[in-house]
Amino acid sequence: FSNISLANTSSDFINKISTEASDILSSSETKESKILKLIEIGKKSVDIEGLAFYTLGKHRKNLSDAEKKEYKNIFNEYFLKSFSSRLVEYNEAKIVVISEEIKNEKYTIVNTKLLATSKRPEVAIDWRVYTKDPNRPLIRDLIIEGLSLARTQKEEFNSIIINNDGDVN
Repeated sequence: FSNISLANTSSDFINKISTEASDILSSSETKESKILKLIEIGKKSVDIEGLAFYTLGKHRKNLSDAEKKEYKNIFNEYFLKSFSSRLVEYNEAKIVVISEEIKNEKYTIVNTKLLATSKRPEVAIDWRVYTKDPNRPLIRDLIIEGLSLARTQKEEFNSIIINNDGDVN
């Protein structure tokens, strides 16, 4: 039965977040106000620290604890700004949960669709939900039309670091 409740938790979690974001995006509030509210959703629902270290990949081994802390703070600000400024452009965002797949006790994939509008086609979005703490699921990745945003970010960061002779700073 624990898997059943975990599955419901992941779907409900994604449903709740996407509804909350949709309500913000379709409101008549200012763009700045929407961005601030989207940032709050990001802070509470995304595993930003996990993403920060994932995107560094093998390069994180070369950092001291102080550098890791500094990187984590900078990445947090970068992620929230990037996430909210991209999302705020979707004023008609209706996401529907289709299915889910429990990968193991730590991960569930929730399959959704961003419904089509007159301006854009339907988009498949899979949410990688980290469920190590079932009472506090966190989003670890979005796979949009088969493309992992976390992996894309990791490849981009790796390329930048390599072009700077391996210097993370």
